[in-house]
Amino acid sequence: MKILFLNYEYPPLGGGAGNATAYLLREYAKVPGLEVHLVTSAVGTEYVRETVGDRIVIHRLPIGKDPNRLSYQSRNNLLAYSWKAYFFSENLIGKEGGFDLIHAFFTVPCGFLALILGLQYRLPYIISLRGADVPGYSERFRALYGFLRPLVRVIWRHAVRVISNSAGLRDLARKTDSGLEIPIIPNGVSMDEFSLTNRQTSDGVVRVLTVSRLTPRKGIRFLIRAMVGLPKHIRLIIVGEGDERHTLESIADSAGVSDRVEFRGLIPHEELPAIYREADIFCLPSLNEGMSNTMLEAIASGLPIVATITGGTEELVTNGRNGYFVQTSSSDDLADKLGILAADPVLRARMGEVSRAKAESMSWHAVASDYVDEYHRSISR
Repeated sequence: MKILFLNYEYPPLGGGAGNATAYLLREYAKVPGLEVHLVTSAVGTEYVRETVGDRIVIHRLPIGKDPNRLSYQSRNNLLAYSWKAYFFSENLIGKEGGFDLIHAFFTVPCGFLALILGLQYRLPYIISLRGADVPGYSERFRALYGFLRPLVRVIWRHAVRVISNSAGLRDLARKTDSGLEIPIIPNGVSMDEFSLTNRQTSDGVVRVLTVSRLTPRKGIRFLIRAMVGLPKHIRLIIVGEGDERHTLESIADSAGVSDRVEFRGLIPHEELPAIYREADIFCLPSLNEGMSNTMLEAIASGLPIVATITGGTEELVTNGRNGYFVQTSSSDDLADKLGILAADPVLRARMGEVSRAKAESMSWHAVASDYVDEYHRSISR
């Protein structure tokens, strides 16, 4: 079975969708008889070919990427990827003797490429919904969604399968196409990389961690403002980059909490497990979310969670059991829930154990197996 995989994000580019693809490819390398070619973006100016095992090939195409903005894909980046990926994939299909299936991460642009290539070469394709590719998900694309919605419906209707990573994202997608059947294959987590550890510290500091792109959709500004109402021994660690960083630094400064808010910037994924081990609480106050990879990593690391109810949050957090839900855009509610956890190390430890237990059933091996089963079903149709 030979799969053409399309995703413009792949580490170090992008965020959760890129990391998810990387984990899937590692698992695919263990599946006998499965060959996968990923067409993605390069950081530099040259084409790069990489392999994972013997049958997984990564083709990185140069798209004029700014190396200082690895987590953000501009409109020009997406257009460049779309143009180059189409012609490269066309050539690849001819050179490789064809494929059995196309798997596209994101409806646009990758799903559109899958539609065109699928019609051109009579190939079935599946779409994995990731978040911003679903109309209504992101404020950044609000103006585009009205224009894109008819195209999105066409892409979904021609796909042999459209798959969501969370119930919340599926429900949002059904507002665009209510008649579409959308199964769920959640994101996974590496239980070996992210481990439960003892967080008792002697310095008396309680560390709140968020790992996120720094964009308005993630709601980090409300978390920073929540620090104003929290005791001085509580610190906030922010990992990630994005266009909102300077604004967030200004908010921390004007709120008088810049001495308790640490911006770590973009950290290589392999270094993240150590960052989670530093933390006592994980917080993600997103305005909208699919299924957060970083929240999965946090629960695998045995952290209690404070988060808004959005996307896959309710599948990862049970309110009062392994964390607390907060109102969207409410710094006061964030301060209240973070304060409860910060004051009670026994509660944090108990919730952390529940988090770890939840993560046990969500390995990348299980996710990859679900996708391989879906490949077989889709090809047989």
